[in-house]
Amino acid sequence: MTEQTVIEFDGGARENRLTEARRLLQLLGFDSERSNERSAYVLLALLELGPDQDWTQAERSMLRTVQIMQWLRDFYEKDYAANSRETIRRFTLHQFVDAGLVVQNPDQPDRPVNSPKWCYQIEPAAYGLITSFGQEGFDERLAEYLAERPGLQALYAREREMNRIPVQLPGGKKIDLSPGGQNTLIVQIINEFCERYTPNGEVLYVGDADNKWAIFEEDSLAELGVEVDSHGKMPDVVVFLRDRNWLVLIEAASSHGPVDAKRHRELSELFRGSSAGLVFISALPSRVELRKYLKEIAWETDVWCADNPTHLIHFNGERFLGPYS
Repeated sequence: MTEQTVIEFDGGARENRLTEARRLLQLLGFDSERSNERSAYVLLALLELGPDQDWTQAERSMLRTVQIMQWLRDFYEKDYAANSRETIRRFTLHQFVDAGLVVQNPDQPDRPVNSPKWCYQIEPAAYGLITSFGQEGFDERLAEYLAERPGLQALYAREREMNRIPVQLPGGKKIDLSPGGQNTLIVQIINEFCERYTPNGEVLYVGDADNKWAIFEEDSLAELGVEVDSHGKMPDVVVFLRDRNWLVLIEAASSHGPVDAKRHRELSELFRGSSAGLVFISALPSRVELRKYLKEIAWETDVWCADNPTHLIHFNGERFLGPYS
């Protein structure tokens, strides 16, 4: 963020600037939701444009969501609650990205989606247009920009897709996951664990930090007596072994920890209607990582480490890799 001096607030100037920002978003083709007050404020924050500055003075900063909120607090006295961050991200920034107005992580395009450094910046062509808002020739530049924008959107969409991780499920179906974070471990689970320990298994669910339901076979789960809504805290991978009637619930512990006693209760409750026996697996990147969690792992569960893919660690019980009543 650029250094700026916080000045005394002029309510009239602030309202005028907000009205201008909303009008600009409407001219860019955004609907009422994406040109509302929240979206106008987010645009102004990304431009670091104060109430008394001219549009030609707009900046092109890279800001995280928390920095956007802090800037608005400092320069517009707009104090969004901490729990508004997800609303800003999902209902304004994502739409700005999809429309090509904003680019994500220009400094590191393959940044993991759960990184605290995830940031946004006004797209160069859009920035050039915006800084001419209210100036002579703006209408002509707007028409040119709108004519060229579909090509820009397609270009950035291709760049985003190039950074995704392709993975093939046991049945041959191909999906891709967002880069980084625990998705690297999820790919290892599908490629290494499932191949060895759940051969011919049916993958009914795969989570993705960027798209919660990367794979969600809702009908197949319902046939097993499992009803899941979008609020249920699913494991990262769910595999059905039809010949054994096992439902294997795999937690990728690189980000959220293993199946401990609390998580075991949560999953047992979430899958309480299952007609298949439940098998609980904690998947970790390495045995070094396992050391951090040894005291937490629940009994009657299994642990798999990606750096030793041919071995399982079984935590007590009368069976090896099986459901428990």
